[in-house]
Amino acid sequence: MALIKEVNGKVPELGKGCFLADNATIVGDVIMGDHCSIWFNAVVRGDVHYIRIGHHVNIQDGVVVHCTYKKAPVNIGNYVSIAHNAIVHGCTIHDNVLIGMGAIIMDDAIIENNSIIAAGALVTKGTKVESGSVYAGVPAKKIKTINKELSEGEIQRIANSYNMYASWYK
Repeated sequence: MALIKEVNGKVPELGKGCFLADNATIVGDVIMGDHCSIWFNAVVRGDVHYIRIGHHVNIQDGVVVHCTYKKAPVNIGNYVSIAHNAIVHGCTIHDNVLIGMGAIIMDDAIIENNSIIAAGALVTKGTKVESGSVYAGVPAKKIKTINKELSEGEIQRIANSYNMYASWYK
């Protein structure tokens, strides 16, 4: 059973139809929407600020979602996929976004709608990722604009697939 822990009087709130892997950890001031999944060894730690997660979000194996004390909360929109071993810290991620494996998103970054952050990318503090873009590299820079095939073939496909995968565990 996942570890769901109260911190400073704040208890995580989960939406309907969420899947939590047995060793996922959700702590403190976390509010999660419907049909989300938190996978194996993922940590969503709302102990020093709040974390808000929309609907149909998948936080994959080994991901860490955390904040900066009293300065930088985390806000995640709908249909967001955060791939294995990514770090999401004190930032805002809008709707229909794919964060690639091992990517790092730092404080005060804003990832606008319909965007992809490539695997291994480092989105530095305060960076604004333009809607409909792919960002890659260290530090991350725009490398191309997303077309319909990439949006539907990657962003939507992965978000929908993780809802299916979660159903296998219920």
